[in-house]
Amino acid sequence: MQVSDFAQPFHSGEGTVGVLFCHGFTGSPWSLREWAQVTADAGYRVSLPRLPGHGTSWEELNLTGWRDWYAAAERAFSELRASCDVVFVTGLSMGGALALRLAEKHPDDVAGLVLVNPAVLGYPKMRAVPVVSKVMASTKAIGSDIAAEHVDEMAYERTPLKAAHSMMRMWVDVRACLDLVSCPLLLFRSATDHVVPAASTAFVMSHVSSNEISERVLGRSYHVATMDHDKEQIFTESLEFFAAHSG
Repeated sequence: MQVSDFAQPFHSGEGTVGVLFCHGFTGSPWSLREWAQVTADAGYRVSLPRLPGHGTSWEELNLTGWRDWYAAAERAFSELRASCDVVFVTGLSMGGALALRLAEKHPDDVAGLVLVNPAVLGYPKMRAVPVVSKVMASTKAIGSDIAAEHVDEMAYERTPLKAAHSMMRMWVDVRACLDLVSCPLLLFRSATDHVVPAASTAFVMSHVSSNEISERVLGRSYHVATMDHDKEQIFTESLEFFAAHSG
């Protein structure tokens, strides 16, 4: 199936410090494109892959699962690691869970994590997904939770439930191994988030083994904060984080 123009992967920069960007569920590289560009312009080598099933149709996403998404993220990470001295990983929403899993599996190779509204827990209504996914293919969309007017994440118009159930199974694995995460951690959490509860970020912060954990609360943005009113704060503080921890 043809990939939408806005959902194309993005790779740029030639620096010795790499940054991997992991987008969220039903979204695409579009949600992180500006952040990745700003990072590349600052002298970093960046990789923003398109996760399988994204940027095409929600029906195709339902044919994939979390192991497919993680494999794509790990492959991009390995490519960066082969060409860079230091590699950071960032993630938005489900991309935050993928970033955490990379840090769990590659503790000596992830220099630091920058997470924006990371998803490892959902709102109570998601408890029905494992059952409902057996009888329904999709439900209403969760994308474009953005406070700024006239900004579109270009996410799917429906949420594929089989894929959502797979994502929830990934959360279980990620939560079980959070103690393996020991790298520096910078988290951005939106004060108002209609997609991921604040408890998700709190769970991450209370279960990782990192000695350095910093949380920033974004007062003017919703879930897709990388495209919202506080995006410049995310861009600026993440660059400061990379510079401080790149050795």
